[in-house]
Amino acid sequence: MNPHPNKNIEKSFIISMLLTAVILVAEVIGGYWTGSLALLSDAAHVFSDILALGLSYLALRLSALPPNSRHSFGYHRMEVLAALVNGVSLVVIAIEIFTEAWQRWQNPQAIKSAETIFIASIGLVINLVIIFVLGRHSHEHEEDEEKREREDINVHSAFLHVLGDVAATVGVMVAAGIIWFTGWMWVDPLMSVFIGILILVSSWRVLKSSLHILVEGVPENLSVEKIGQSMASVPDVQDVHDLHIWSICSGHIALSAHVITENQPLVESDSIMAELKKRLSKFGIEHTTIQLECTACGQGRTIS
Repeated sequence: MNPHPNKNIEKSFIISMLLTAVILVAEVIGGYWTGSLALLSDAAHVFSDILALGLSYLALRLSALPPNSRHSFGYHRMEVLAALVNGVSLVVIAIEIFTEAWQRWQNPQAIKSAETIFIASIGLVINLVIIFVLGRHSHEHEEDEEKREREDINVHSAFLHVLGDVAATVGVMVAAGIIWFTGWMWVDPLMSVFIGILILVSSWRVLKSSLHILVEGVPENLSVEKIGQSMASVPDVQDVHDLHIWSICSGHIALSAHVITENQPLVESDSIMAELKKRLSKFGIEHTTIQLECTACGQGRTIS
């Protein structure tokens, strides 16, 4: 299995981390200055963005390392572990926001609305730049590798972080605007709860994807039955059983199967193997281990 480094994506992660750090500093200082819990909650969300981008960048570098005698598949799973850590960190941050929002709800505090809107607008502009930087690689990825239907899980999780932060920043600006015109201080902790919910939604998406890969689930866009039927319809194939499909990481799908054929010379089996691999490549499956048999070995279930 070949490593898949991408220098352009790595450079985009570095640029995004630097820009996100600027937002973090501005919102932490601005949050304490204005007294806005919503702005501080958004700063926590921004911190999770930096963590997501940093872990994703580290995972990209590690997943590009070649296989060795200790890790025959290479280090591709590192990107999945990084995504899992991202998801868990989001849950922790959301709980902290809910706790602080409850305390602020019981004891409302005055905030500086105009200053909050100004600082949040700076974060919004920078986040839109980050979305452009990360988003363009999604389109390049699809154009260069049409067979790969899913984006890299780390690019996708980092992109979700930033999208959620944009929504949170807009929420901060709306809340500050309402407080400016009405004086309703309870809107600030209420918006913090909204931001916390956005964070939880992002964490669920990332955790679901990463855990599905770690438990070796079948990629969500594939069907074992359809793939098995496609293999079984190859001429001279009598039966397909013990079929397994899983992801090493996002974009790297592996398959193993036992295929029963007629008793024939090995050289004549080459055409069957070539046709099997050709059909599997249409599903985006390149890494395969296929065992040809003349009689059923008794392992696994048969794909009808």
